[in-house]
Amino acid sequence: MSRVAGLVLAAGEGRRFGGPKAPAFIGGERLVDRAVRVLREGGCDPVYVVLGAWSGEVPDAIIVANPEWPEGMGSSLRAGLAALEGAPVDAAVVTLVDLPGLTSAAVRRLVGADSGIAAATYDGERGHPVRFGRGHWAGISESARGDAGARDYLRAHADEVTLIEVGDVASGEDLDEPA
Repeated sequence: MSRVAGLVLAAGEGRRFGGPKAPAFIGGERLVDRAVRVLREGGCDPVYVVLGAWSGEVPDAIIVANPEWPEGMGSSLRAGLAALEGAPVDAAVVTLVDLPGLTSAAVRRLVGADSGIAAATYDGERGHPVRFGRGHWAGISESARGDAGARDYLRAHADEVTLIEVGDVASGEDLDEPA
């Protein structure tokens, strides 16, 4: 069985949210800690967290500082994938810090996917997280710009994407405004 890392993108400033989302508490737990826990419980090891606008300690995770965070999510994805290059893993499950409805059951389905690219779907609509095999990292890094992240890469490789329905065990809604 292949080893899969977790990668949490958590560098943004959270303009609409009123500040960085990573340290925000939801249900008594910081969003960043929740994301790390869900990835670990879902089978990801190690777990990396890309930080930028906010920095702090994140237990059970390897911190990746992204000084280029104002550029957008693409810079965080590039920074995270670059940090993973030396890790003894075959794939990475990439998620966003602001998905409070993501569950370890959903992550487990992606970890177990037998394809180079697998994307979570919620009632048929593609969302996060996305699992990328190591062979795709260089191409993703080349195309990841601005806030699009891997969107262009996924579009260009649509025939290689396996869709994994997780809407029965998770919610893909992101947190744009404070509760």
